[in-house]
Amino acid sequence: MHRQPPTAAPPDLEVELLAVPKAVPELRRAVRGHLGVACPEVQLCVSELMGNVIRHVGEGTPVRVRVARAEGAGFRVEVTDPDPRVLPVLLHATGEDESGRGLVLLDAVALRWGVEQGAASKTVWCEVAAEAGDA
Repeated sequence: MHRQPPTAAPPDLEVELLAVPKAVPELRRAVRGHLGVACPEVQLCVSELMGNVIRHVGEGTPVRVRVARAEGAGFRVEVTDPDPRVLPVLLHATGEDESGRGLVLLDAVALRWGVEQGAASKTVWCEVAAEAGDA
């Protein structure tokens, strides 16, 4: 029996940029190109976390985005911004609400998500199953 050598996981993708609307589709393309698979759930998570920074911390905020293989062969997405006081809140938007669905989407596709607060920054992270990224 011939066994294929294990495929090496791509190295982490880490990008520092300004949180502006035009950066969101560019970041999705970078994730897709870096991982070498379509990974729509990972792209959704990156988009929603960046969108939250733009809406709630402020357009033009410097952020660090990191996408890495997580333990258990999934993906971990992290977005770090310099405002430890503005925390994400999972809302339950009604049909009449024009916003408030981003974290609901993230919560639906992620295995888990959370916030790590520092003295001068916070990191909002989520983990997505490998099967989702390999679809």
